[in-house]
Amino acid sequence: MMDITIVDDKLRNAVISYAENCSWRAGKELARLMRRNEFKDWEKVFAVCENGRIAGFCTLTGKDELSPEYPFTPFIGFVFVDEEFRGKRVSGELIGAAVRYAHKIGFENVYIMSGEVGLYEKYCFSKIGDFETIYGGTEQLFVISMANGKGGHND
Repeated sequence: MMDITIVDDKLRNAVISYAENCSWRAGKELARLMRRNEFKDWEKVFAVCENGRIAGFCTLTGKDELSPEYPFTPFIGFVFVDEEFRGKRVSGELIGAAVRYAHKIGFENVYIMSGEVGLYEKYCFSKIGDFETIYGGTEQLFVISMANGKGGHND
């Protein structure tokens, strides 16, 4: 059974280790941010576990790779699901948990940056446009509004 949780002190070191050693190069950056406690109080790391084993993660933070000149916030980022668990709608469940948490703490809209085409639309996100990232590349910016009642997944 899959369990999605906000990473607490008990799970923190396991998620850091998992992120640092996962197959996605960005995992090392998430591990670094977690080690340095670079998250505001309301910002969270979410982990999905199956039978006590970490199967993936994502974050909800104030900013992502979008230039700070834009007022959009909060962002889902670092979405990763272990290869063994792909194809089981795990990323949708992670995204849904992050969106519901954002709504619970008072945000009406949630954003995500991605180079993926056609992925986030199936989770009820709408493309706003293409934006330059802080790294000099261009990615798509997507938004989901809790006003539509979808809550981050498409049944």
